[in-house]
Amino acid sequence: MPFREINSKMVEATVVPGQKMFSQRGAMLAYRGEVSFTPNIQGGQGGVMSMIGRRVANEATPLMTVEGSGTVMFGHGGHHIQVIDLAGDTLYVEADRLLAFDGTLQQGTMFMGSQGGVMGMVRGQVTGQGLFTTTLKGHGSVAVMAHGGVIELPVAPGRAVHVDPQAYVAHHGDVRNKLSTALGWRDMVGRGSGEAFQLELSGSGAVYVQASEEKL
Repeated sequence: MPFREINSKMVEATVVPGQKMFSQRGAMLAYRGEVSFTPNIQGGQGGVMSMIGRRVANEATPLMTVEGSGTVMFGHGGHHIQVIDLAGDTLYVEADRLLAFDGTLQQGTMFMGSQGGVMGMVRGQVTGQGLFTTTLKGHGSVAVMAHGGVIELPVAPGRAVHVDPQAYVAHHGDVRNKLSTALGWRDMVGRGSGEAFQLELSGSGAVYVQASEEKL
């Protein structure tokens, strides 16, 4: 169920009988056809443990189940929207950045410490992002939100990518992350809250970076 980009802040999805999709509540802007929107109390396909993980992390982002036959336009808060197509791999993304995604994707949660050890936990505290990150796996499309546009940076063996934690949106592939400290010019002039820390991503995949350090 691919998304069609109407402009940088709106996407349109085709809903067909027998196929579900999920969206953040309040993200529906308009629709045509016979389409229903119902609250999703199970948090997608992650089951009870996924829901518990999100609550423990204080990241419970309410979702709507979208079904029927028609087209739906999505957007939220005037944020820039980036469509990411998955071909069997896993996308790691903060729950509040999810706008809408295919119901064929398997949803779960991952404890950030499992990828970065103690540093993964520190990242959650420093950036204000939760210790749990949402995972979406399979074949399908995901629409995520960001400030000021998004760029996709490839991550390749021997070519790690360093990202300001506040600019990080999502990543996919066999990518490992860790938080490192760095002294940048902003620290020298007393503005160094972000550049004092860098998120290092290594392995094979891609990372999505927004053109802003603002949170949603």
